[in-house]
Amino acid sequence: MIEVNELTKRYGDKTAVDRLSFTVHPGRVTGFLGPNGAGKTTTLRMILGLDAPTGGATTVSGVRFRGHPRGLRHVGALLDANQVHGGRSAAAHLSALARSNGIPPRRVDEVLREVGLADAATRRIGGFSLGMKQRLGIATALLGDPPVLMFDEPVNGMDPEGVLWMRRLFRRLADEGRTVFLSSHLMSEMENTADQLVVIGRGRLIAAESVRDFAARSTRLSVVVGTPLAAELAAVLTAAGASVEPEGSAGAEKLAVTGLPADRIGALALKNRIPLNELTTRTASLEEAFMELTADSVEYLAGEPR
Repeated sequence: MIEVNELTKRYGDKTAVDRLSFTVHPGRVTGFLGPNGAGKTTTLRMILGLDAPTGGATTVSGVRFRGHPRGLRHVGALLDANQVHGGRSAAAHLSALARSNGIPPRRVDEVLREVGLADAATRRIGGFSLGMKQRLGIATALLGDPPVLMFDEPVNGMDPEGVLWMRRLFRRLADEGRTVFLSSHLMSEMENTADQLVVIGRGRLIAAESVRDFAARSTRLSVVVGTPLAAELAAVLTAAGASVEPEGSAGAEKLAVTGLPADRIGALALKNRIPLNELTTRTASLEEAFMELTADSVEYLAGEPR
């Protein structure tokens, strides 16, 4: 378990993390989301004791990370896949970490096989692609067989097969009862991988809840209605204050309706003797909910394209 309590980090007059509190539970994949500059990496670094907080505290399994005598046995982390010595081989890199953390040497070969780098064990890391470095970073995180794992943008540089492999790995680790904390900008990947979300903006907590509950907070809920009398129903719903647009291809006789709930739409259709063959409430995607709910927390906002 990871616990963050009133965590604060200031750099001069800039507050990167502002009284942030949340808990990451075992047995789940918890996604860590926020716009660029929201404070995600700074938070991860403070959890690992790499940066000292200005205020507040973090614990891993009830103890500050620096209180764990051999860190890789307690927390495995991948923060930056490029922060490795390019002149070493993958096996030498992992062997050095294993010796310093009291980890059996056999684990080096085991994790290299697990991440698909067994054939590259003796190659110099400087010749690795970004995707291979990401796999090596994951091997490093798994080396001590820790109960807590943290990953910052782990799918960067991964091909589709690698992304699918990684998704299954995170799921398996959580199913084994481990705490899995995962930062990513890929909303589709979070939607397919995470159970819970911690969402921050400008260093402050926006939400800590399930993926489904977060998506349901969006105001972009719509109802898809199928009817052979689409034009007639559109007129009725527009008169009742709804926004109505065609759904799908022309002639599909479906409408996308916002501004009225499904039960109200059904009642109006019945009252006006308009038959329905579909009435489905559609929630916002995770990406739509994220863009809406973090709109006021975007620090680096690009201009409209010309």
